Amino acid sequence: MEKQLRKFTELIGFRYFIIIILILTGALQFAFMYGNVKGVTYDFKPLQLAPETVRSTKTIEDTYKTQQERERAANAVEPVYQFSEDVAKQRAAIITSLFDYVLEVKKDVADSKEPIPVVDQVTQLRKKFESIDEGQMPLNFTDSQLEGLLTQSEADLTRTSTQLSKSVEEYLQKSIRPENVFVAQNDFEATIRGQRGYPDRIFNTVVLIARTSIIENETISEEQTKARKEQAKESVEPTRILQGQIIVQEGQIIDNEAYRQLELLGMISNKTSLKPIAGLIILTLLQMMFMFILFERWQADERKKRNALLVTVIVYSLSILLMKFISLVAGGFDVTIAFLFPTALATMLVRLLADERTAVLVTALTAASAGVIFQEGYSSVMQMEITLYIIFGGFASLFFLRNVEKRSHILQAVGVISFVNLAFIAFYLLMTQSSYDLKELIFYLIAALLSALLSGALTMGLLPFFESAFGLLSSLRLIELSNPNHPLLKKLLMEAPGTYHHSVMVANLAEAACEEIGADGLLARVGCYYHDIGKTKRPAFFIENQMSGINPHDSLPPETSAEIIIAHTTDGADMLQHYKMPQEIIDIALQHHGTSLLKFFWYKAKEEGESMDEAKFRYPGPKPQTKEAAVISVADSVEAAVRSMKEPNAEKIRKLVRAIIDDRVQDNQFDECDISIKELKCIERVLCETMNGIFHSRIEYPKADK
Repeated sequence: MEKQLRKFTELIGFRYFIIIILILTGALQFAFMYGNVKGVTYDFKPLQLAPETVRSTKTIEDTYKTQQERERAANAVEPVYQFSEDVAKQRAAIITSLFDYVLEVKKDVADSKEPIPVVDQVTQLRKKFESIDEGQMPLNFTDSQLEGLLTQSEADLTRTSTQLSKSVEEYLQKSIRPENVFVAQNDFEATIRGQRGYPDRIFNTVVLIARTSIIENETISEEQTKARKEQAKESVEPTRILQGQIIVQEGQIIDNEAYRQLELLGMISNKTSLKPIAGLIILTLLQMMFMFILFERWQADERKKRNALLVTVIVYSLSILLMKFISLVAGGFDVTIAFLFPTALATMLVRLLADERTAVLVTALTAASAGVIFQEGYSSVMQMEITLYIIFGGFASLFFLRNVEKRSHILQAVGVISFVNLAFIAFYLLMTQSSYDLKELIFYLIAALLSALLSGALTMGLLPFFESAFGLLSSLRLIELSNPNHPLLKKLLMEAPGTYHHSVMVANLAEAACEEIGADGLLARVGCYYHDIGKTKRPAFFIENQMSGINPHDSLPPETSAEIIIAHTTDGADMLQHYKMPQEIIDIALQHHGTSLLKFFWYKAKEEGESMDEAKFRYPGPKPQTKEAAVISVADSVEAAVRSMKEPNAEKIRKLVRAIIDDRVQDNQFDECDISIKELKCIERVLCETMNGIFHSRIEYPKADK
C-alpha cells in the first residue's frame, strides 16, 4: 500500500493528492449530513383532506405566531407618563413677565417728557407681548384689554402678578394629562373667580391669562413607553411547533393555518428550501479548505504529510459515521443520547498519529459537524450544547496528552475527560432550568462517563491498526520500541555489548540536542537504540566490541575493512525491515553516517600506496533527511571520539565537537535536511554540556599509607 500511494502521489503531485482526498472526504461528509438538513416532505395542497397524520419532525419557532403574541403584549402596555415640575415654574415666570412688560411701558410713559398717546402705548405693549413664544403662551389680547392693563396702578399690577403666578404654580403641582387640560382650565377658572383682590376692569384679562397658563404637565414618555413595550415583547416566550406535535390528523382538511405550519417546517415538497443544502455545502467547503491549508503548508516530508492526511480524514469520517448512527436512533429516546458520543476519540487519535495542531483542527471540525447532525430543529442552526461538549472534551484530552509515554496515560486522560464531560453536562442541565427525574440524571451521568471510556478504549483499540496500515510512528509505539526486552535490543546487548552501551550514550546526547532545537527527542532516542543494529552481523570488527585486544582489521586490506564497516548501515536497515520496524527508524539506520568518508582506512590505503577510488571508502547514504538524523550523526561521532580521548576536559571536548560539526558541514552532509547554522550551534552547546557531565573531572584521593 505504501508503494502504491507513493507512486500515485508522485504521478499527480502532492498538492493535487490533497485536493482529491479532501473532495472525497467532503462528498462523504455531505452525503452523511444531507438527511439532517433536508427533512421529510409531503405533496399537499391547501384545503385537501390529509391522507395521513402528519407530525412535526423537529422543534421550530413559529415566528408568525410569536410576532402576533408579542404585538398583542406590546399593545396591551399602558403609556408611561412623565410629570414635569418645571412646567409650573415656567408658567408662573411667563405670567410675571407679562405684568413686568406692562410695568415697563408705564415707566416709559412716566419718564417721557412728552405725553404718549394711549394708542402708541398699546402698540408698544403688544410688541413686547409678541416676544413671548406663542408655543409657550398663545395669548390674543384685544386693544381694550391691553389699555385696561395700562390704566392700572403699579401696586395693583404687582399684586395681581404675584397672586396669579402663585395660584398657577400651586395648581400645576397636580398631574394634568393632555386629555384633561380643558377640564383643568375650567376648574382653575372657577378657582380664580372665587378669589378676591383682582381689579374689576382687568378681571376678564386675568381669567384669560389664567386659563391659558394651565397646560399639561404630565406627558407620555416615548422612550419609557417604547422600553416597556419592548420588555413586554421580550417577556413573551417564542411560540414553537414541537417535535412530534400533530400538525394535521388523517382525514382532516388541511386549512390555511396547518398549511402555513407545514410550509414553515419545510415539509411541503414544492416549498422545500434549498438554503439549508447550500449552507451545508458552504460548511463542508470551509472545513475542507482549512484542512487543505493545514496540510499544504505543513513543513514536513511528503510521506509524513500524506499518511497524516489519510489518517486525519479517515478518523474524521469515522467520527461523522458514528454521529450519524447515534442521530438515527436518537428519535426513540426522551433524553439527549448525543452525549454518549466519544468526545475525545478523534482528538486523541489524530494527536497520537499526526500532531497537536492537526488535532486542534479536527476537534473544531468534528464539533461543528456534530452540531449539524445532532440539531433538533430549534431556531438555532446548530445543537450548540453538543458542539461545546465535543470541544471541551477534545481539548481536555489534548492538553493532558501533551506527553504520552505509555498507554496507561491514555487511561489517565480518560479520568480528566470524564470530569470535564460531567462538568459540562452539569452546566447544560442547570442552564436549561428544567426539572429532571432521577432516571434522567443517572442517564446523563452514565453518558458522560461512557463517552470518556469509549474515547480511551477506541483510541487504544484503533491505534495499532492505523500504525500498521500507514506505517505511522506514534509516541506510544516509540515507547514500546524502547523496551530493552525487544528482540533486536536483546540481540544487540548479548552479541555486541559495547555497541549497546555506545547506542545508549548516543541516545542521551541526541535526545537532549533534539529537544533543544525543537526536534523529536523521543524519536531520536529510540532511533539511536537501533541505529547500529547492523553491527551485530560482525560485532568483532567494531572496536567497542573488541574485548580481547585483537583487531581483525590489522590483517585485512583497507578496502575490505571499509566494506565491512560501511555494510553495517545497510545490514541494519535490512534487519529492521525484517522485523517490520517503522520507516523512521530504518531511515536513521541508513542516514546516520550519510555519505561521509571512512578517513582512517582511506588514509591507511593511501599510506600503503594503493590507488583507490574514494567512493569505496564512503557510506552509501543517503545523507540525513531530517533534523533527528542529522543530530544523531553528530552525536554518534562525538560519543565515539570523546570516549577514545585521553584525559578529556571541557576545552578538549568543545574543540572536538566543533571540529566534528565543521567537518560535517564542509563535507555537505547536511545539505538535504532543514537544519540551520543557529541550530547547529545549539547542538554543539548541548553536546558539550552533556559530555562534560559524563566525563567530569574527579577528585584524586590520596593513596593510603601502607
